[in-house]
Amino acid sequence: MMRWRFWLPRPLLSVFLVVLWLFLMNTLSVAHLLLGGLLGWVIPLVADPFMPRQPEVHRPGLMLRYLLVFLGDLLTSNWVVARLLMGPVERMSPGFIDYPVELNNDYAITLLASTISLTPGTVSAHYDAQRQVLMIHVLHLEDEQALVQQIKQRYEQPLKEIFQC
Repeated sequence: MMRWRFWLPRPLLSVFLVVLWLFLMNTLSVAHLLLGGLLGWVIPLVADPFMPRQPEVHRPGLMLRYLLVFLGDLLTSNWVVARLLMGPVERMSPGFIDYPVELNNDYAITLLASTISLTPGTVSAHYDAQRQVLMIHVLHLEDEQALVQQIKQRYEQPLKEIFQC
């Protein structure tokens, strides 16, 4: 007995590709629906051996809490950055910090770097895998150690628990 995952290895990617195809073609005709379905089936089937395996999420409830914390930080950061940009330029003190990463899962590290980059006022500039250091550019750097502790507590620690890494 063959499992359905053999024939449809990444169902969400398949659905995404079908929807993307229909948007690109800007029509809902049967022919385009069938062609999109064929592409949505063949592309993930052929590409699956080359795609990394997704990590197992051990604490989905914590993932939801992580998302809510991130959304709250997103709103707060937007307000802070807007206030900084409306004021005099001399008030800003941009800088780079080296953030020591304790995560050992590529997905978790990518999620951490993306979270930092999506939060206004901070950008992940470079990840050095050998030293396990993430270089972050900060729009207004007041206390480097406080920022490192904040990232560890709000983002990295929950990611360690979510992905058990």
